[in-house]
Amino acid sequence: MQDGQRQTPTLSVIIPTCNGAATLGELLAVLARQTIQPDEILVVDSSSEDETVAIARHYGAKVTIIARESFDHGGTRTQLAGTARGELLLFLTQDAIPATREALAQLIRPFAAHPEVAVSYGRQLPHRDATWSAASLRAFNYPPQSCLRDFNDRKRYGLRTIFVSNSFAAYRRQALAEVGYFKNGLIFGEDTCTVGRLLQRGYRIAYVGEARVYHSHNYSLAEEFRRSFDIGVLHATEHWLLETYGHAEGIGLTMVRRQLTELGRRRRVALMADVVVRSVLKYCGYRLGRSFRKIPAQYVPSLSMHRTWWQGRSATDPSSPAGT
Repeated sequence: MQDGQRQTPTLSVIIPTCNGAATLGELLAVLARQTIQPDEILVVDSSSEDETVAIARHYGAKVTIIARESFDHGGTRTQLAGTARGELLLFLTQDAIPATREALAQLIRPFAAHPEVAVSYGRQLPHRDATWSAASLRAFNYPPQSCLRDFNDRKRYGLRTIFVSNSFAAYRRQALAEVGYFKNGLIFGEDTCTVGRLLQRGYRIAYVGEARVYHSHNYSLAEEFRRSFDIGVLHATEHWLLETYGHAEGIGLTMVRRQLTELGRRRRVALMADVVVRSVLKYCGYRLGRSFRKIPAQYVPSLSMHRTWWQGRSATDPSSPAGT
């Protein structure tokens, strides 16, 4: 495959799925129209009960079916990465839809331009049905300007230095192998932890604002709380992230200030109230997650968005689950 005069590296696309029939067909159809074509598409399906597997096979994807309870955000992606042929590994989620025909080509472009880049991730745009809250979060986390970050940037950006999303991200396989791919047994955040390790080894991360996908979630108030609780659990169990890159609370406060300033100018009082309520719930969820070991074990799963993750784990030591 040619990209101008340059031979592109081999590319594997990896997509975990579970009951994704509503969006997977559109995703794979858009992939089939990309200006560069992956050398393979690998789908790992968590025993879907809909037409997900049939759709994936219709578009030529190689499908691996696993038991739903065996899915792990890091371990399952590592398993597929180990079987992939590509020099570059591009991860998508089943509901992330490339916005242009050039999205894949743009995402992997930094690897050729910058040999020290180990991971590249793209811009996420809100779906058409996104709420104001969901769209605002995407605008804050995924600005139009591209950038490169390295380990020294932690002094400037803090925890945002390692911000990344495996909903639309590509990795240089050799670099990923150096850090053991993705850690198994995390509640989520396998991408963030891996990037933290890569930057420590001297690699860089590229954010590509031109490479865009549609991907957003309209979280309810309860879901906002639970997701923030899980972030707190991640930071409590992987405390080296905060020790190395800084704390998270300041990032959230900056976003809230921007949201309230914008809504204040527009006199959207109801939305301002919604921002305040969501912010309080997210802060409380995060702090509780950081202190989850002090909460009676029987209550912890109900506070979490990933409730099944707690099965077979001790609430005081969730890093030691059976089967990891």
